[in-house]
Amino acid sequence: VQLQASGGGLVQAGDSRRLSCVASGRAFNHYTLAWFRQAQGKEREFVAAISYGVGTTYYEESVKGRYIISRDNAKNTVYLQMNNLQPEDTAVYHCTAASFLNENHVYTERYYNFWGQGTQVTVSS
Repeated sequence: VQLQASGGGLVQAGDSRRLSCVASGRAFNHYTLAWFRQAQGKEREFVAAISYGVGTTYYEESVKGRYIISRDNAKNTVYLQMNNLQPEDTAVYHCTAASFLNENHVYTERYYNFWGQGTQVTVSS
């Protein structure tokens, strides 16, 4: 699976932005999809995930209520709708995928084996 993320850019605090990640390959619906982000000088961290099958969603605490992850299996695409963006959300956002991922592992980077190149989101105050 190859992943191509897009939608990043420069926004102001309080703005919204939607990221997209298109996957190539087959059986997209077999994959748990997630977004991680990495701010400058910091480790990459989990942001949100959506499971294969029923599409259960998971969020990092600081984005709950502001971010929404969704998927369109017909388009092989996962989205991250980001609302009320804050300067601390500034980071490179990476989409990632893992097939039939156990729900206990969705927050853990090492269980994902396909990664996109990342898209920069910069939030000015």
